[in-house]
Amino acid sequence: MALHEIHITINNEPEQVAVPANMTLMRMLREKLALTGTKNGCSAGECGACTVLLNGEPVNSCMVLAVECDGARIVTVEGLASEERLAPVQETILSEGGVQCGFCTPGILISAHALLQRNPNPGEDEIREALVGNLCRCTGYVRIIESVKKAARMQLPAG
Repeated sequence: MALHEIHITINNEPEQVAVPANMTLMRMLREKLALTGTKNGCSAGECGACTVLLNGEPVNSCMVLAVECDGARIVTVEGLASEERLAPVQETILSEGGVQCGFCTPGILISAHALLQRNPNPGEDEIREALVGNLCRCTGYVRIIESVKKAARMQLPAG
């Protein structure tokens, strides 16, 4: 099968990757770039474990072809933290007990991060709506939602 050369920016790093036309973004991230934080849960766009930011918007990377991403900016769960510290939503999901097995966590973190970028002070209904595409079998959603609320409070300016 012929390979297609694509140029993308992943977690603020430029990349050039040769991919077959039928390779999904999720497979490219995991197999070509060793970014294994993006999980393959269902391969059908139902569970949200593979959620990444594509040009600032959360998408199920199992439903996007890598060749469609030529010129795109992608953020994976590995790109949320800085070298100095975790992103607020990463810190709070740990401190609030919003993680058990952790399989769904990368997608939840990306969706929550995208929400907090759009609205630094979301209400509970908005948080629930932002996470509707992310399924979790272990913790239930109460602690995950509390994590996002706490992350929002951490990001608000003191006043």
